[in-house]
Amino acid sequence: MENKAFRPKGSVAVMTEPGKLTFEHYELPEPGQGAILAKVIRTNICGSELHIWKGKHPTKKSGVMGHEMVGRIERLGPGVETDSAGEPIGLGDRVVAAYFLTCRKCQFCQQGQFALCANAYAYWVKDAAEAPHFHGSFATHYYIHPDQYVYKVPDNVPDTAAASVNCALTQVYYGLVKGGLRYGETVVLQGAGGLGLNAAAVAKEFGATVIVLDAVASRLDKAKQFGADHVIDIRQVDTPAKRIEAIRDWTGGRFADLALELSGVPDAFSEGIHYIRPGGRYVSIGNVSPGATTLFDPGLLTRKAIQIIPIIRYEPWYLHKALQFLSANMEKYPFADMLDAHFCLEDIGEALDKSANREVTRASIIPGDVQDA
Repeated sequence: MENKAFRPKGSVAVMTEPGKLTFEHYELPEPGQGAILAKVIRTNICGSELHIWKGKHPTKKSGVMGHEMVGRIERLGPGVETDSAGEPIGLGDRVVAAYFLTCRKCQFCQQGQFALCANAYAYWVKDAAEAPHFHGSFATHYYIHPDQYVYKVPDNVPDTAAASVNCALTQVYYGLVKGGLRYGETVVLQGAGGLGLNAAAVAKEFGATVIVLDAVASRLDKAKQFGADHVIDIRQVDTPAKRIEAIRDWTGGRFADLALELSGVPDAFSEGIHYIRPGGRYVSIGNVSPGATTLFDPGLLTRKAIQIIPIIRYEPWYLHKALQFLSANMEKYPFADMLDAHFCLEDIGEALDKSANREVTRASIIPGDVQDA
């Protein structure tokens, strides 16, 4: 006879206001048609979470957080037999999922702009008290909805590497493709955090010469391990004019064909167009908080005929491309060592603070059951 008194519960970290959080506990939901309940193996702190934690997100000021994760299937909803690429999946398999929904019905999906789906965050914005509760990955479990693309993790990809596929690796893979990076070109990466390190490896495998800028020496050292040909410590090369001159020298006076802004610093954007050759391309990914401004030279942009390509989210099938890339290059780059700090779920506040203060480059959370304080 079924013991209805015992219903397993999971824990969810809930930000009550910027910089403060608590934990809530809910019974694990049975996934509906086409859905999956995954037990979180690892979840990382992404730059987006730091914007929210510091109160700089334009709309999200409280609620669940977390989206960059790898999980193990704990419960399967009716009809779920394969992942989004048609590969069979079952209980116990490791999976990653696009952190946003793709409804295929809104005005943007109907135009083929799946990265702009109007319902992308339909569940992520809900309070944890609303079923199915586990809307974000800063939790013991994560509910994957039918409108989320989900993929099985290749066996040769360890958890420490798989956790960064969504969104860091996929985001920059998509950005480099949309930026039209071609073999033999030079790319400048502004920022050597999770986005920049992944971008360096992808750009290098695309056949590019890679230049990386950052203000943290340890990040630049790691960027070299991920394929950077040249690095610029902006604390030492301490003016825009000096940095522009360095890039001019390394490119033989041609400047870069493509640059990616990955730092989230508004002034990096206005400086970035100086790094790019006439007719080049500039991909903006890092600056995601409206209202943060910078002085900008539109005349220089026009005279140089630079194409600016803003990127928000990615086409969800790029998650599969990124997994394949990771599997093929696991032995070439230290993806498994990218995470440099590990915390339990109940210490996630400390992990967020240390990440915001740049005391760590990539913090990862290994969830366990959290007890009420």
